[in-house]
Parts: sequence; C-alpha cells; structure tokens
Amino acid sequence: MSDTTASLRRKIASAGELQSVVRTMKAMAASNIGQYERAVRALGDYYRSVELGLSICFRKSAAAAPFVAGDAQTEAKSLDAIVFGSDQGLVGRFNDLLADYAVASLAAMPGKHRVWAVGERSHARLSDAGLPLMGFFAVPNSVKGITPLVGEILVQSEACHSQGEVTELHLFYNRPMSRAAYAPVHQRLLPLDKDWRQRLAGLPWPTGNLPEVTGETTATLRALIHEYLFISLFRACAESLSSENASRLAAMQRADKNIDGLLEDLNGAFHRLRQNGIDEELFDVVSGFEALSVEGR
Repeated sequence: MSDTTASLRRKIASAGELQSVVRTMKAMAASNIGQYERAVRALGDYYRSVELGLSICFRKSAAAAPFVAGDAQTEAKSLDAIVFGSDQGLVGRFNDLLADYAVASLAAMPGKHRVWAVGERSHARLSDAGLPLMGFFAVPNSVKGITPLVGEILVQSEACHSQGEVTELHLFYNRPMSRAAYAPVHQRLLPLDKDWRQRLAGLPWPTGNLPEVTGETTATLRALIHEYLFISLFRACAESLSSENASRLAAMQRADKNIDGLLEDLNGAFHRLRQNGIDEELFDVVSGFEALSVEGR
C-alpha cells in the first residue's frame, strides 16, 4: 500500500510541476500576442505616409509601368514565395494548416517556383510536401528581431532581381482573426497590382496643396516601393508571430484543462487509497478488540 501511495504522490507532484510550466507558457504567449499586435498597429501611420507618397508617383503612370502587373515586360519567369511558420512546437496545427494552404495555392500558379521558409518546422513540412525549397530563415523571438529578418528577405529578393530575373513575390502566413483564432492568407507583393495602384492614385491629398516629385520620379518610386515591401513583410511576420502565440495559448489552455482533470483523478485515487488503508487499520483494531473481549469472557 505504501508503494502505491508513494507512486500516486509522485504522479501528483509531476502533474503539478507540468501545470506550472504550462501556465507559465500560457502567460508568456498571452504577453507576446500583445507586443506583436502593438507592432502591427504602430505601422499604421507610417504605412499611410508611404501610401500618400506612392499615390503621387502613381499619378504619373509612365514611372510606375515597370512595377505594375499586366505589362508584357513584367510577365514573371519565376515565382518566389515566403512562407512564415514557426521554429518551436506546441502550436497545434499552426504549421500544418499554413503548409497545406501554401502547397494548394502554389500548385495553381504557373511558372518556376522558389520557396523560402521562415522557421525550421515549416521548412520540414514544406519539404515533405515536395516544394522546391531554397532555404529557411530563423523565426525572430521578439519585435526587435523582425527588422533583421525582413532585411535578409529583401536582400534575397533583390539578389534575384539584380540577376535580371523577372519574378513574382508572394507571401503566405497566418493572420489573427481573433484573440485565439487565425487563418492562412496569401498576399502578392510584386508585381504591383493595377487595381491597387489605381486606388492609391485616386487617394485625396490631406491638404489643399498637391506636392510635386523633385528629381527623377522612378528613383523616388523605387524608394517608396522598397518601404512598401518592408512594411508588408514586417506586418506579415508580426501577424504570423501573433498567430503562432495565439495557437500556443490555445494549446496551453487545453493542456491546463487536461492537467486539471488528471490531477482531480489522481487526487481522488490517492484519497480513496488512503481511506481504504485507514478503514483496514480500523477494521484490524476493532477485530483485535473483539477477539480480546471474547477471550476475556
């Protein structure tokens, strides 16, 4: 009986320690969601400024022609895709859902595909699906780590363009839908969409004085498009990280609930075992007392 009781004590202690770890991870995930959501909101004003700059450049359609989808000269010879996943586990079906979505989407797109994965786990999942992977980037562990990652991605993209290759650039990532829900999304960054360009060209200027682009319009446009790409990649990474932590939060909440149930069962079994032991000892005492009483008569 003592060995069984000791075994239950060890199981209860182990479950309690595991629950402490789970609750710590749950608190960290909730905290991380907040910092990535704030990072996305902080991009709003900057993105608005870039949009206004692009709207002025897009009013001169000739300068925008090399960057716009649908031109014969920009017919893509290859397609580059960045898939934002995770390095760490305990995220439910976060990587599986995104990989399935990316594989299905890319299968419907013609041309030569080149894929970069952000995160070792997404890299492994995409590799298993047979996609032509060019490499992977490490997932940043904080908002400060997003900017260096975006810089690496832009360097890779610009290297392809510097070789004279005409490519499309697509992003695949999970976007938060609520505090604990997310969904995989797809965004094409290059070539620029004509409808998007026309919408920006029609944006009203906030003041009565319409600005003029000084110097070469194409150079200014290139600089603004670089900023647009930076913002888009930064937002995609931040939203992916927010979704990853939302998935981890949901997984930890399920684990916490399961551990609560396990602890309830273990404690119930422990108390029943102790009560059975006490009952047996009392029965032995009563039996001994009755035996002595009979002998005394």
